[in-house]
Amino acid sequence: MDGRRITLTILVAGVLDILSAFFFAGMNGGTPIRVLSAIASGPFGAMEASAASAALGLAIHFAIMTLMVAAYAFAVDRAPGPFRRIGPIVAGIGYGLALYLFMYWVVLPLRWPSLHPLIDAGQIAKAVFAHVVCVGLPIAFMIGPKSAPAAKTAEA
Repeated sequence: MDGRRITLTILVAGVLDILSAFFFAGMNGGTPIRVLSAIASGPFGAMEASAASAALGLAIHFAIMTLMVAAYAFAVDRAPGPFRRIGPIVAGIGYGLALYLFMYWVVLPLRWPSLHPLIDAGQIAKAVFAHVVCVGLPIAFMIGPKSAPAAKTAEA
């Protein structure tokens, strides 16, 4: 797999995902520094919102996105033929939903058991949107699987 394509995919999906987080947080009065500081608090515990914790949060965000892209690239390279034929739309939606389920029903509840899993329909819709539209679909379109070529018709 081409390293430049992987890097570009990490950047595109990472930027779309973090911008969606900023947007949804902003709807509730949050700020980008608070969002990024909250990301940093995942592995390091509670952090005061500051430029330093925001920078750390951004680095962690892109490290996580690197893992998400790498896992997809690894899987798609080894996928059997039927998976390769489903195309990027179905693959991206499926991968985005899988990422949402893993993040919101495994990772976040392990870190913040009193806050997760979220059961508010609006919060779930925002999280699913971000993981499908901003992460899963861009990754699938930029990395694959590519749709199978159309069947050749026999000439008479």
